[in-house]
Amino acid sequence: MRYRRTTAGVFSALLAAALVATAVPAQAQGQPSAALQQAEPNQVQGLTVVQGDGYATLAWTRVEGATDYQIERTPLAADGTPGTPVIAGVWRPNRQVNNDEPTFADAGFAPGNGFQWRVRARFGTEVQPYSAPVSGTTRGHWGDAGTPGENLRTQWEETLGAQYTSDVNEYAYTAALDGASDRVRVVEIGRTVLNRPINMLVIGYPRPAATPEAVAATNPLMVNCNVHGNEPGDREACLIMARQLAFTKDAKTLDLLSKTTMLIVPTLNGDGRAANSRGNSTGQDLNRDHSLIRQPETRALAEMVRDYRPIAGYDGHEYGNTNTGDLPMLPPRHQNVAQGIFDESQKMIEGHMYTEGARDGWWACPYGCTTGANVGLSEETILRNTLGLKNVVNSLLELRSSGGPTRPDESNTANNRRRKTYSALWTFNQFLTYHGASVQGITKARAEGILSQSANEGRIVFRGSRKIEAYPAPHPGEAPPPADAPTPERILEQAPCAYRLTEEQYHGERTDGPAGQRTTVAQRLAAHGWKVIKVGDSYLVPLSQPQRGLIPLLLDEQAVEGLVAGERVAPTLTGTRNGPLVVSGVACLDGATVRGPIQVRPGAVLIVNGSSINGPVDATGAAGFVVTDSRVNGPVRATGTQGPVVVVGNTLTGPVGVVDGKDVAPLVAGNTVNGPLDCTGNSAAPTDLEVANSVSGPKFGQCAQL
Repeated sequence: MRYRRTTAGVFSALLAAALVATAVPAQAQGQPSAALQQAEPNQVQGLTVVQGDGYATLAWTRVEGATDYQIERTPLAADGTPGTPVIAGVWRPNRQVNNDEPTFADAGFAPGNGFQWRVRARFGTEVQPYSAPVSGTTRGHWGDAGTPGENLRTQWEETLGAQYTSDVNEYAYTAALDGASDRVRVVEIGRTVLNRPINMLVIGYPRPAATPEAVAATNPLMVNCNVHGNEPGDREACLIMARQLAFTKDAKTLDLLSKTTMLIVPTLNGDGRAANSRGNSTGQDLNRDHSLIRQPETRALAEMVRDYRPIAGYDGHEYGNTNTGDLPMLPPRHQNVAQGIFDESQKMIEGHMYTEGARDGWWACPYGCTTGANVGLSEETILRNTLGLKNVVNSLLELRSSGGPTRPDESNTANNRRRKTYSALWTFNQFLTYHGASVQGITKARAEGILSQSANEGRIVFRGSRKIEAYPAPHPGEAPPPADAPTPERILEQAPCAYRLTEEQYHGERTDGPAGQRTTVAQRLAAHGWKVIKVGDSYLVPLSQPQRGLIPLLLDEQAVEGLVAGERVAPTLTGTRNGPLVVSGVACLDGATVRGPIQVRPGAVLIVNGSSINGPVDATGAAGFVVTDSRVNGPVRATGTQGPVVVVGNTLTGPVGVVDGKDVAPLVAGNTVNGPLDCTGNSAAPTDLEVANSVSGPKFGQCAQL
């Protein structure tokens, strides 16, 4: 898949306002002025240096036939005296999508210092003349040191990368942001196994919306900054970004924050970060637990996603391969992810991050684009796949753990740490920019995902990934990220209507998870936000709901990493029925045609998917009522339903009423209603998950805004 370069990435002052460095005066360099100097054969021309937050973008005119370029950086004393030069970078043609306009993001230096840069071409190992030098002063830590709030600094910043920010310092720093800026609210979304708070920064302008439901209405975006405790570079970037967003005066950034909400989870794995370990305190790799949510940390994030409903996300990591790009990225690849979610995620990566990375000198590439790469594939336990299955446009972000041959100055630990963190900061700021420019496309993909998942159409794949190209292009030593094609035993061609769980399966004690903090299947499904219908002494989980692609991966007997082996409930009516239908048990209509009224008796369950009904549908006191992707010519009314009500993606001709529901919030989304819509007296107000209904008649009560 290829995308043209987007114009959305116009930098604000926060992101990278242009600060053009000037050529070093001839007297300071002991050489003729660059303007008067005769160009030597194959000498790099047109070098410019533009300062960003923690990096400097070098750009120059391409030398015909050059195989790569070396970037030299020389520190300058306050009086302009040069120090010892180093080769700080090597530009290779596989760094970017537009090789005719080479750029390099030099990073790793201590912010606020002055430097001189030169670039030279190489033909194989044969070096060519250096360019004329260019000097400039790099930006210091973001925020005026004399302005309260802006002058806050993390432990990592104060030590110039020598120390990572401790949990105590993080809590103090984020509390100070909260206290100093109306734009920031710190909320605790859970606790780790060892009882450390898991905090989230909720950031909006002039202040964030007051409740999770109100935040959800702003189409928020989220960054999960630290799931592997020994990969802290993204976390430091998140803390810096939070300060930028809290105090920036940049009009474009404030405009973005006035229209959405940024959700930043600095440290999901606080216990692992404190121990500098990949897993949490039990040894669990939390990025293999986002579907199973056996751990309190992953359950906290699942509940946050359920309640705040971010439409886009980034998940921060570090990667040990020294030969790959600065910023490897990867979308949700599981084949159950809605096509639009996958496409929009790829558009964000290839259409924005690759092109903006090429402009600013960062090397973005697919994660796993090296021969023999061992990377996560289609496992639904990985956050990027879990989020995709939950209809969230998103990407993994990997920071290359060490400089490697393209950043030879990073044998210095602090230089390496600074490059990683500032490359992550660039990415997260670009993510906000992309979200602001593309929110219409993101919300469209999300809505289509919710509707297509709720329709319960197509096969179920238990494990299998979409292919990713070695984009921008395959080069020697590179290969596409590996893929795992689904084998026949990992495909279910005909999806069931629902899964039935026994009381023991649903509420029974579990043996997985940390002792004293284990949760039941019921609690975990609730954390995901799934609708469950109690029928007698069993529990039905319909597939006709927004996370349909994830449900079988936990509840089917063929699941690779399932919770329980539920009983598949097959459709009870798939053909044509002439005359009335009375439902006294569980009826599941799939692709059916009913010519006559449907009555659902108290305690019964009706699930209708992809069907046509010519007549009224009435349910009073039903245990559950689910109608998706169907046409009903007649009134539809669910009154006093004891369990879930799901009405999604239908065309309904006649009045629709959802009244006096007793359970969780009814889901009424994406319907075309030719008549009035009435929602009154429900114990929890109905929601549309930001997928609006089209209603030709009046909307009453709790559905007035849906």
